[in-house]
Amino acid sequence: MQAKIEQLKQKIEQAVLTVTSSKTLHEVKTLFLGRTGEVSDLMKGMRDVPKEERPQVGKIINDLRVWTEQKFDELEIKIKKAELEQRYKAEAIDVTMPGKKGEVGAYHPNTLIRNELISIFSGMGFEIFEGPEIENDYYNFTALNTPADHPARDMQDTFYITEDLLLRTQTSAGQIRVMEKKAPPIKILSPGKVYRSDDDATHSPMFSQMEGLVVDKGITLCDLKGMLDEFAKKIFGENIKTRLRPSYFPFTEPSVEVDVSCFECDGKGCRLCKGTGWIEVLGAGMVNRHVLEGCGVDPDKYSGFAFGMGIERIAMLKYGINNMKLLFEGDTRFLKQFKD
Repeated sequence: MQAKIEQLKQKIEQAVLTVTSSKTLHEVKTLFLGRTGEVSDLMKGMRDVPKEERPQVGKIINDLRVWTEQKFDELEIKIKKAELEQRYKAEAIDVTMPGKKGEVGAYHPNTLIRNELISIFSGMGFEIFEGPEIENDYYNFTALNTPADHPARDMQDTFYITEDLLLRTQTSAGQIRVMEKKAPPIKILSPGKVYRSDDDATHSPMFSQMEGLVVDKGITLCDLKGMLDEFAKKIFGENIKTRLRPSYFPFTEPSVEVDVSCFECDGKGCRLCKGTGWIEVLGAGMVNRHVLEGCGVDPDKYSGFAFGMGIERIAMLKYGINNMKLLFEGDTRFLKQFKD
């Protein structure tokens, strides 16, 4: 037994020399002191030792265990000290070296335009309302006087989640929610993301829209024109003019497309305005009687106008961006151009 223990001690001494990290220390320690380790196996062999020799053999094996544990404890202290010194060395900072200059970020063009629009219309007394992006068919289509056979309801134009739930195609749904809960006068601005099955250089399946709604006694198309004149001047410049062209939207009657005089050529005709001198910026109109009635608003007592614009389109026009995809790619070289 004594010879066996001496041989085991030498084996432990040799194993200790191979330890270079806390991981290998744990592995070697388990090899000798673990439940199935070599020192533990000696204790299991006590049943084969004659009864009268067990106290003496037990003391020898216990002394070996104490010696082995002490050996590994001393080694653990050295290993941890070495690893800590190595970590300190790796994390050392030379305070005499010049610091790294952090780059200043910039707002995304969409955010700049969104903030500017909110500031403009808030100054006119508009309140902000943000509706849900997942809408049901009623708020997105039916309540907005959209016929059951309208192309916008088709799956190739709208992202349906279930038969009744969909990703909203317009922030106009917000005006229905507001009119149902709030009595006139109403003056709200509803910005948010909308989704349509469309994708090319000037369209995206997901984009930002901003809807405006005014409902009160005596509201006319002239009020809409005056408000849009003020909006255009603040966004594109004081010399900008607006014009209204007849159009059609299910939820407004009459409906108009709104153009602004080209700010690139001052209305003379250029590539941006395609030689016409005018640029289309948004759609608008007087709120349809059926929409007002559906929301519990008396159309004989109240009237209103609504308008909606794509924030990306306004950003592209104002900043001269020729491809909508640039607004979604996150290229920092592109975004750095819009620092204030």
